[in-house]
Amino acid sequence: LGAFFAGMVMRESKFAHRAAEESLPLRDAFSVLFFVSVGMLFNPMVLVEAPGAVLAVVAIIILGKGLAAAVLVLGFRYPLKTALMVSAGLAQIGEFSFIMAGLGVSLGLLPQEGMNLIVGGALISIAINPFLFNAVDPARNWLGRVAFFRKLETREEPLAELPQVTDERYLKGQVVLVGYGRVGRLIADVLAAQAIPCVVVEENRERVEDLRGEGKPAVYGDASQVEVLLQAHILNAAMLVVATPDLLNVRQMVEAARSVNPAIEIVLRTHSEGEEEFLRKEKLGTIFYGEGELAKGMTAFILERFHAKPAAA
Repeated sequence: LGAFFAGMVMRESKFAHRAAEESLPLRDAFSVLFFVSVGMLFNPMVLVEAPGAVLAVVAIIILGKGLAAAVLVLGFRYPLKTALMVSAGLAQIGEFSFIMAGLGVSLGLLPQEGMNLIVGGALISIAINPFLFNAVDPARNWLGRVAFFRKLETREEPLAELPQVTDERYLKGQVVLVGYGRVGRLIADVLAAQAIPCVVVEENRERVEDLRGEGKPAVYGDASQVEVLLQAHILNAAMLVVATPDLLNVRQMVEAARSVNPAIEIVLRTHSEGEEEFLRKEKLGTIFYGEGELAKGMTAFILERFHAKPAAA
């Protein structure tokens, strides 16, 4: 519980995203321990003895939390797709629920059978969650047939387009930079130092607000959507740089960009050799593999230090 509140405090820091990225190895390690602890709590007989009650708990978790999350997100004037993604992401329960249920059992407020139902519902909701994410786009398309939901999808979002007073040099021949994390920020800083115009496309609303506050052109939205890239004036852009290692959406980003600007040059970032090989085979653009580029840089320094010449490729 203390770690949970520590995370809430860190969330308010300007270094929150960096801390989240650097803690990924710890997160993966503790995820394993989490599922081990859940397995120790779970009584599989509850699925046989009370299947109806388990399904009712699962329905409350998925439908109750999902609908509540969607309504709240829409209430904050986010588009329908964002609401569906958040809804799918929250349609499960985890360790905090177990802590509360454990306290309830220890205080005599919740019977042990209730704890078993909660754990069973949690496991099923976690197992179903990937399928819910896969259903987001079909659900969005289906809901798009209804005028009310189409209106929610196309509602005005001030950060989804560049201000009308944007300097013209950011509207033609510019670099469209997708992602403003550690890598994206470094790229943007170098481009700014060299007076190369750059427009940032970012899904993190707070980052876009900060960039706008600094006078830097930025667009809020999903770069795999043509409409979002058009707001960044991809039609007349010279280059698309994807600084996020998001292999799932990279192809869609490239296809969206090339559908309106076939001649655009594309630069992609990847985290693994397997991803690099896949992207090269797909001929999606110029690929930079993080560890590979680091090794090249270190090797070049070592060879220069020893006055050696690099071997012919």
